[in-house]
Amino acid sequence: MPLRTYLRGRLPPERLERVVETVAARHDCDPARVEPLEADNWLSTPLVVDDELFVKVVSEQNALVHGLLTASRNLGALASGTQGFFEHVRTPAAMADRELAATERIRDLGLNAPEPVEAFSVDGLGVAVFEYLPAFDTLGELDPDCVRMLAPELFAALATMHDAGIAHGDLREENVLVADATLYFIDATTLREARLADARAYDLACGLAALAPLVGARTAVTAARTAYPPADLLAAREFLDFVRVRPDHRFDAAAVKGEIDTDAA
Repeated sequence: MPLRTYLRGRLPPERLERVVETVAARHDCDPARVEPLEADNWLSTPLVVDDELFVKVVSEQNALVHGLLTASRNLGALASGTQGFFEHVRTPAAMADRELAATERIRDLGLNAPEPVEAFSVDGLGVAVFEYLPAFDTLGELDPDCVRMLAPELFAALATMHDAGIAHGDLREENVLVADATLYFIDATTLREARLADARAYDLACGLAALAPLVGARTAVTAARTAYPPADLLAAREFLDFVRVRPDHRFDAAAVKGEIDTDAA
């Protein structure tokens, strides 16, 4: 069995059925209309119920993997010259609560995210329920010209989070959805508030890493400069090598660094 498949794990059908039945009873939905989503997701099993609700089911194994990922990311941050700033959430229920709360914070700032509905526990599983966006593209699925047009808006939204004292923590192209030319942010994570300055720089590095393969390093840095001063980009520069070794980011770190250096000069 491939390691990635083992780490993700698969919930037995009977446990998922209990979740779906509970969601349907709480929201007067048709439990027969359930669509499992094929997603490259290590931390939950995603479902769509009755074409209205997006449901993330968090298992004990998902919580274990979250702990392993958190530890490895904090080691990566340490290698970048700073203390770790990722916060481990230990239980499936706490993970569901955390994602709901992070989404609520984003929406409270006037930014777009799927509407959080509720979080609860069933049979030891954490369940987070959101509105379902029936038609969207991820940032990576868009035409480069569309990405180029939306890039300043993405960095403006990120700066709004940072100015409010929060960070996304897992910004990548799969976590930025576009529906009707509107950006939606999903899968925000929990970071240690005491390390917010480092988390901001890491967030910005992730934004550059997500955009550079789609529109080029120069365009990505130029878009970031519409929302951030050179000092912030230089701080983000220190995290680019850390971001580059993550399997969910593929970009030319040297090219982005070069553009940041040129801009700062």
